Amino acid sequence: MQAEGGATRSSSRRERLADAAAELFRRYGYPAVSVADIAAAVGVTGPALYRHFKGKQAILAHVLLNGMDALAAVVDEASVTFAGKPQKALDRIVERQAELSVAHRDISALWRWQGMHLEDADRRRLRKRGGAMLGQWSQLLVRVRPGLSPADADLLCWAAFSVFGSVAVHHASLPKRRFEQLLVTLADAVLSATLPTGADDTEDAGGDESWRAVPAEPSRREELLSVATRLFHQRGFHAVSMEDIGAAAGMAGPSVYRHFDSKASIMLAAAYRMADGLEVDVRRALAAATDPADALHRIVASYVDFVANSDGVAMQYGQELAAVAERHRTELRKRQRDYVAHWVRLLRTLRPEVSEAQARITVHAALTVINDLPRTRSVRTRPALAAELTELAMTVLTAAGRTNVESPG
Repeated sequence: MQAEGGATRSSSRRERLADAAAELFRRYGYPAVSVADIAAAVGVTGPALYRHFKGKQAILAHVLLNGMDALAAVVDEASVTFAGKPQKALDRIVERQAELSVAHRDISALWRWQGMHLEDADRRRLRKRGGAMLGQWSQLLVRVRPGLSPADADLLCWAAFSVFGSVAVHHASLPKRRFEQLLVTLADAVLSATLPTGADDTEDAGGDESWRAVPAEPSRREELLSVATRLFHQRGFHAVSMEDIGAAAGMAGPSVYRHFDSKASIMLAAAYRMADGLEVDVRRALAAATDPADALHRIVASYVDFVANSDGVAMQYGQELAAVAERHRTELRKRQRDYVAHWVRLLRTLRPEVSEAQARITVHAALTVINDLPRTRSVRTRPALAAELTELAMTVLTAAGRTNVESPG
């Protein structure tokens, strides 16, 4: 009995360590958290932690792989419980995914932003499990919508998965049940979406695009900014050195210092450049729009275009900006909030019944669909992806008013 109790206590402490680490990683970023920080959060010593995990990388792997297993279990359970009833199975998956997303926003945040810190073997395992889960989900969707190709079903399931994952990128909230209902509504809309057919013609959505033309030979400073931003996005700010940036740009590491005095200054310049570009896009969209619906569509299309032409980097102003002065962090976060506020204001103009919190959650879901899908291997090479992203984002935005989740009960 003592051995059993000891094993239970050991298992409990292991999970407490994992939970504490997940919260610290989410709040401060993986590189900024030490083993001592995790141990202290649970009230144990550093050596005691190593009795449960090899190190903080092993804890991160444990948290992410268990989280993915929980999502896969949802799909398995629904498929078995509703064998022969694909629509009911699909409904169960969406409902349970919404519940898990609201209950464990921290896990979604880790999967999205800290997975790059895993060892290669663990990253492959995570990707394999996620792909298998999405594949099973996609097969159910094809059974519900027989006219849908497997590739299109994959796209829609990844988009729905992004809707659920979007809860990790903002702090807007609703009462638990209402939050879940809203996510279900948005995900159902995506899974029911009709994708555009034919050539990708979203470049016409914003009118004259000649202003987007760039010099045939960008300056070395601009080249360094583009290269560094891509590397930060792929590996994380802390894992990239000035030498890495110089090598990727075809120049010696010390030469980078002629243009930027530090890695943090590159991050800061890239973040301001992105904010400036998005503000210009908003102004142009609003000036050319004929009504609020047209304005929202133009802003969505311009953001799709921005993501497509920024090395796939829609940087989040968060942990990665910890290296820059507080005044810059404050300013950049304000500009990010202001950009999102344009989307929220237009959405609420079109859907007055949608609350501020609903609108913010919905807007972040649409933005996350646009940010995520170009990074997904099975999706990024689709020839009409820009048109599809615009359509899917608009589908999410227009779904917000279909169910009044603010109503009692």
